[in-house]
Amino acid sequence: MTTILEPRALSHSIVYNRHYEPERPRRGCRGTACRTRFWGWRQARRVRQAVPLHRRRGWGGVVKNYVGQDTRARSAESGMTSLEAQSGHAVLGVFMLLLCVIASGCGRRDVDVAESNSYGAKGQEDSKAQLFIVPENQMSHVQVVAVERSRLERVLRLTGSVAYDAFETTPVITQVSGPVSRIVVAPGEVVRKGQAMLYVSSPDYAQMRTNYLKTRDALSLAEKNYARSEELYAHKAISQADLLQSESTRNQAKADFEAAQQALKVLGVQNLDSLLEGPPSPEISVLAPIAGEVVERLVGPGQVVQSGATQCFTISNMNTVWVLANVYEHDLGYVGVGDPVTIRTDAYATLFRGRISYVAPALDPTSRTLQVRIVTENPGGKLKKDMYVTASVQAGVIANALTVPDAAVLRTAENEPFVYVATGTNKFAQRLVRIGDSQEGRTHILSGLQPGERVAADGSLFLQFANSLQR
Repeated sequence: MTTILEPRALSHSIVYNRHYEPERPRRGCRGTACRTRFWGWRQARRVRQAVPLHRRRGWGGVVKNYVGQDTRARSAESGMTSLEAQSGHAVLGVFMLLLCVIASGCGRRDVDVAESNSYGAKGQEDSKAQLFIVPENQMSHVQVVAVERSRLERVLRLTGSVAYDAFETTPVITQVSGPVSRIVVAPGEVVRKGQAMLYVSSPDYAQMRTNYLKTRDALSLAEKNYARSEELYAHKAISQADLLQSESTRNQAKADFEAAQQALKVLGVQNLDSLLEGPPSPEISVLAPIAGEVVERLVGPGQVVQSGATQCFTISNMNTVWVLANVYEHDLGYVGVGDPVTIRTDAYATLFRGRISYVAPALDPTSRTLQVRIVTENPGGKLKKDMYVTASVQAGVIANALTVPDAAVLRTAENEPFVYVATGTNKFAQRLVRIGDSQEGRTHILSGLQPGERVAADGSLFLQFANSLQR
């Protein structure tokens, strides 16, 4: 029986396109779908190479169906050659349709495989990951150790910042009013107690100086009058009332003089005799109340300061500083006054030592943390105010802590720690764990492992790479 295939009658076929080139499956594609896709690509490529170039422009050509058999339509009527080409091309269209369906399914599988190979994929977050096998000749790259119990010191790592020692820090406040005439120190300089820091042209000081000189002369005169009155009274030249009046005048003058004298000494004028020498001047110096480093200047030349209100400088003894650290609520039972603390900073490799001197009575309602104050030595003044530090507090000992080498703990793309557990001679599985502190090259495992289980230590990165290739 003669069969005539009409391309137009095959609505389910795809007409052969001379520009179509089947896509070669990507390297590394595995599975039944990928093998079928590769087989179809190879058959289609053979078909394309078998069709002559001058026949590819039309309907004719030798084709292969999906089972790889040659088909050629025969006809007894005239024009059989054209019908053969049309029928062969129709069968090729059916094959191409099947090839596209297979390719689309394999592509979907490629996407799924690519997603599953991602370390941050949800499917890999399961602690019971699928096993994968490492070849025997590559096991020399992996060191397998047992999870063991050991004695670890409990260390709390607290975040905090540096502050001035409030017991060794004081503001410099002027005692007189007036404009600043001169500033003689700058921030960073170390001053001694009683050293002049700035000068103020003060009318208050001028008035105090005048009162001192007046009361000094009045006292001198009153003492002379009292001495003369005593002599006259001894010769019965004056009455006793006159003697008592002279004594009262002397006592009042002495009280006024002492008040004026103390007012000048409060301002820092110690050598009162110098007020009698040289021309009078309204300038008075503002002295350093304590010894230390000038850490802040708050006034400038010409600025008018107010007596007892304007702060000019801040002086602090930087040999000791405070570290204000925050303790979380669940760690409050492990800290106390007197605990030794080690301070670390990103700025220096030097370790600073200190002790907890104060624990706040209440938590911060916002952060739910408790502030502790650590007094630490500051050699060389390296620790600066508001510098971020990490405080490590020795808070007892963990007797039976599960530990693994630091090299055994890896991280996923979502920063979750995991280890590779050995389930056989060369079989491993990825397992998520919860970790604690790391000390002396060993990491504390809070959950996820049991004593005696074997994990990959050195070479765990090699396993991570091998696991990604096998997926």
